[in-house]
Amino acid sequence: MSIEEAVMNYSNMLYRICIVMLCNEQDAQDAIQDTFCRYLEKRPDFSDGEHEKAWLISVAANVCRDMLRFRSRHPKVSIDEFTDSLAAPQELDTIRELLELSPKHKAVIYLHYVEGYHVREIALMLKISEHAVKKRLQRGREQLRLSWKEAQA
Repeated sequence: MSIEEAVMNYSNMLYRICIVMLCNEQDAQDAIQDTFCRYLEKRPDFSDGEHEKAWLISVAANVCRDMLRFRSRHPKVSIDEFTDSLAAPQELDTIRELLELSPKHKAVIYLHYVEGYHVREIALMLKISEHAVKKRLQRGREQLRLSWKEAQA
């Protein structure tokens, strides 16, 4: 059976299994995708359709268990909970804007303005040049300025 046929025949069943195990639509879709990727990578030989179905169910269940294990070992905190515990109410909008910056701009802005590090110290921490730190600060400030203008408009 080709991958297209397998997807057509088994994706709905695998989705139902994954959604029950993971209780999250996006994670279930990721698990199904990972299952079919493994199907493509391994290219297993099946004796019949039931063997193929059992293999896909087993792989999907294992992928779901791996995802659940990852979740338990790496708990996530929602941005709302994070910002509520981090800042005073009047600072929440600023923190949200900061969290939306690109990672490289977010890091230098945070280290400079929140933690109070100097450009030279940030350059050493991030292993980039002082010029790069200054440029990232400039671009990060510009992104914040533009988002604040949009919010006021």
